[in-house]
Amino acid sequence: MPARRFAPAFGYPPEGGPGGAPRSGGAAPVATDCILRPTARVQTVGMSEQTGRTTAPTPSIDPGALGLGAFALTTFVLSLANAGVIPSAASVLGLALFYGGVAQFAAGIWEFANKNTFGATAFCSFGAFWLAFWYLQTTPTGTAAGAKGVGVFLLAWGIFTLYMTIAAFRTTLVIFAVFVFLTLTFFALAIGTLTASTGLSHLGGWLGLVTAVLAWYGSFAVVFNSTARRAVIPVFPRN
Repeated sequence: MPARRFAPAFGYPPEGGPGGAPRSGGAAPVATDCILRPTARVQTVGMSEQTGRTTAPTPSIDPGALGLGAFALTTFVLSLANAGVIPSAASVLGLALFYGGVAQFAAGIWEFANKNTFGATAFCSFGAFWLAFWYLQTTPTGTAAGAKGVGVFLLAWGIFTLYMTIAAFRTTLVIFAVFVFLTLTFFALAIGTLTASTGLSHLGGWLGLVTAVLAWYGSFAVVFNSTARRAVIPVFPRN
């Protein structure tokens, strides 16, 4: 019986036949502890053609858990303020700088090392978003930009997230759902800011809370499946 492989959460769907089964003549894939790694790099157990020795997968650490967790927690706190649940977004500033910003950006650099283009682009970009948000909130730049400038800032991020959503369709249902709701969040906040609509801004906050919960689910799936060393929490890979 072939060994089981984790479904990638933040990469491209498994190679092979229907249901991720290995094509005839190929070695059976094995589970690794990096379920966000592009499946082209999933290692196999078999006989080395060069040495005739059994090869084993190299242990790896998945940065997706950190990236998704940092994104989720920071988004959750800011979205509570945007939805009007808490009176101020001041409590998110430290998170935006250190967790949503620096930590998530580091996860993106790690994804570059994993040769995961989608994960690297997403984590580095949204890490930079949180750093830019912190800068706008803590320097005179935000005041100078005004509502129109901040609205355009959010609109531009909505456009970026929209095309990343199209790419996310080929990853997993969990990641695709995160990007769908994040796109809606950015556009609601952008239009609400540009039109001074409190209702739309609150809607963006509630959409952001849904986005955060979905991202937390993805982070939890990565951590739990990696710890269990088998696929327990589903991420619903797109085939």
